[in-house]
Amino acid sequence: MLKNKYIKLAVVAGLVVLADQITKALILKYLPYHQSITVIAGFFDLTHIQNPGGAFGLMAKMSATLRTLVFLFASSVAVGLIFYFYRKTPPSYAFLAVGFALIFGGAIGNLIDRVRLGIVIDFLDVYVGKYHWPAFNIADSAITVGIFIFGFHLLFKKLPE
Repeated sequence: MLKNKYIKLAVVAGLVVLADQITKALILKYLPYHQSITVIAGFFDLTHIQNPGGAFGLMAKMSATLRTLVFLFASSVAVGLIFYFYRKTPPSYAFLAVGFALIFGGAIGNLIDRVRLGIVIDFLDVYVGKYHWPAFNIADSAITVGIFIFGFHLLFKKLPE
């Protein structure tokens, strides 16, 4: 049973990392930096952005070396904590375990970018008219969905001890 639990983590997180890294590689290869392809006019574009900072460009202006060290450390701690929470999640909380696996995979996906490139590739650009949500990627999406699942459990169900 325990082995099965870690296979589920590997499959969910692995699919997130695979989808994330493939889409980022395609963006790097086929879409020039700061260029866009309209998918749904007035709402959604694919736009090649390179984010040296964190969420919403946090710490983007910090020195590259210090920023990289901070993000590598924070990402490593986050991955460790999420793995710990996943490990402690009982089998009866399968939905919560999937949420943690999504967060885990997303964190690994963005960590790979930071180690490989020193930046994170973002390309999903959602907007209404001139009002844009900051560009994001598959890893960010998985983290967000995982956090919503965790929040759902936090608000509406008793969390495991």
